[in-house]
Amino acid sequence: MLRNSGRRTKNNAHQLKTGFMENGVDPGINECKTPRETPKTRHIGSTGHSHGQHAPPHPPRVRPRLVFHTQLAHGSSTQRIEGFTNVKELYAKIAEVFNISPTEILFCTLNTHKVDMQKLLGGQIGLEDFIFAHVRGETKEVEITKTEDALGLTITDNGAGYAFIKRIKEGSITDRLESVNVGDNIEAINEQTIVGCRHYEVAKMLRELPKSETFTLRLVQPKKAFDMIGQRCRPTKSPSEGKMSSGRETLRLRSKGMATVEEMPSEGEEEASRKVDDLLESYMGIRDVELAASLVETAKEKQNPEEFSKGLDNVLGEFAFPPEFVLEVWEAIRQAEH
Repeated sequence: MLRNSGRRTKNNAHQLKTGFMENGVDPGINECKTPRETPKTRHIGSTGHSHGQHAPPHPPRVRPRLVFHTQLAHGSSTQRIEGFTNVKELYAKIAEVFNISPTEILFCTLNTHKVDMQKLLGGQIGLEDFIFAHVRGETKEVEITKTEDALGLTITDNGAGYAFIKRIKEGSITDRLESVNVGDNIEAINEQTIVGCRHYEVAKMLRELPKSETFTLRLVQPKKAFDMIGQRCRPTKSPSEGKMSSGRETLRLRSKGMATVEEMPSEGEEEASRKVDDLLESYMGIRDVELAASLVETAKEKQNPEEFSKGLDNVLGEFAFPPEFVLEVWEAIRQAEH
């Protein structure tokens, strides 16, 4: 039974010509190095300290500010944001310039206003990327009878408390429901709110629903432009829309710790992350490019699966990855490196 319906809908940083970097004094952006960093990594929002006992204090130095352009995906003027170090702070900055609540933002895409899961913002933003924020639209409730073990849903989250549908398997239970769409935020399961739950927790709840029983999903779809009326306020195509950043640097957002400006991942690292993301979907029913990248990063300098497993326990222990999954991830990463 459907109460509302809808349609189905992933250079240089110092070149001023991009329009996304501006010179200015910003004491919150300093270069620093730790034993785990390379000279190519710069922390955003951290301060350096001299190790010499009598070293004089360093005067503030001119730094390029990381400035990104953003729009609301359903149509708005273009605004500029800066000074964020994680996804929650990014949403807060976007909400501030558009005078909305951060909780209105479901997710962001890069370089396209469309609900394109291939352009979904994850843990990295290219320094030329244009950010489109998708905000809450209509709420709908859908009743589903679980006639098969798997619903055919792949879940991801926005890093700020909202889990949403990233993929619908063709021919699955969910695929036959035209009212359930890619990009829909899952707000509640059987009236139990799941706001604040991580994607793997939501996927687990859906897997554990009894077979043959009927349950209700409360979904929130992204707001859409009304016959493109909202889009008339801006050019038909933004300067960077449809283009992925061609630069070699990216802003890496982290759920813990400071953001860093890093070299773009190598082809081997990108291939490894894609393989790990596929394994996450296969084992856990989730897709998460940031999590996949973290798994690949954790495997660096590890000599065997046992060391890798210990490393995962230290940094990602809350996921409780099963041993067979850890082994497959290790093998996938090693294969991608060669």
